Amino acid sequence: MIISLIVAASENNAIGKDNKLLWYLPNDMKFFKNTTWAMPVIMGRKTFESLAGEPLPGRYNIVVTRNHIDLSGRSNAELAFSPEDALLKAKEKDCKEVFIAGGQQIYNAYLPVATKIYITRVHAVLEGDAFFPAIDEKEWKKVYELDFPADEKHAYAYSFQTWVRI
Repeated sequence: MIISLIVAASENNAIGKDNKLLWYLPNDMKFFKNTTWAMPVIMGRKTFESLAGEPLPGRYNIVVTRNHIDLSGRSNAELAFSPEDALLKAKEKDCKEVFIAGGQQIYNAYLPVATKIYITRVHAVLEGDAFFPAIDEKEWKKVYELDFPADEKHAYAYSFQTWVRI
């Protein structure tokens, strides 16, 4: 199973502040939805809470937490109490790829075992309190990049990038 990190991060790797995204980029939201659709998505408790405590529709949500969260009545979500447990639950879904959707602690936990990174690089330096780990170009190779300018719907220029482990 391919383990992929999926993230939007600024030039200084900021991904959020006060448990909120730092931008609204509709094309990035579409990219995230289309890329992760029908696949297992692993996220931390804070990321889950930033979604108003509702699982992402059309995906199997696995929430990594040390605390209990009531997910009763939600057939597309379950808890995992460690990153390893979450991967086991994802493997049970018999999918070719699992997506790691944040936040900072979850990205740090999975980066050593990930094989692919989908990153929307937001071309700005922004203040944040949560960051994506630096991509070490000795370990990762950029295999795809598509650039977009800022426009009336997107306050920042951005690039869709795909990195694979060397």
